[in-house]
Amino acid sequence: MPSPKRYNLQTRRKILPGVQPGVARSEHEEQCELVRWFRSTYLNVRICAIPNGGVRGKIAGGRLKNEGVSAGVPDLFIPAWSLWIEMKRADGGTPSPVQKDWISYLQTIRNTVIVGQGFENAREKICAFVQNNALHLSSTALD
Repeated sequence: MPSPKRYNLQTRRKILPGVQPGVARSEHEEQCELVRWFRSTYLNVRICAIPNGGVRGKIAGGRLKNEGVSAGVPDLFIPAWSLWIEMKRADGGTPSPVQKDWISYLQTIRNTVIVGQGFENAREKICAFVQNNALHLSSTALD
């Protein structure tokens, strides 16, 4: 008997067990892969997600807004490097006007922001950031 298909209840997309050629992956799947890679590569550097997206009811959305959640904030933050990452799908997607406003603001206060078009592109940009800034990463691997 074949195993039942699994679906993400929020996106109504089939959950992919790994990278499958020819299948467009959601931004969520790309971001999860990036976080897994980052945490296994840069063992002593923390990365965290910013819960500013997703499908919510009016009450939950209002509560989060009152707690300080703000639309447009990039998806991931690496505090030790003052590096923000806005994830997009590999096969498309561009920052919205409110995301561009946040990116501009963060850059004016001397933070770095990268927009990753999928896992591979974001990984390449993080590696370039590490090299360009000559970060000393004891007990970590560079790739």
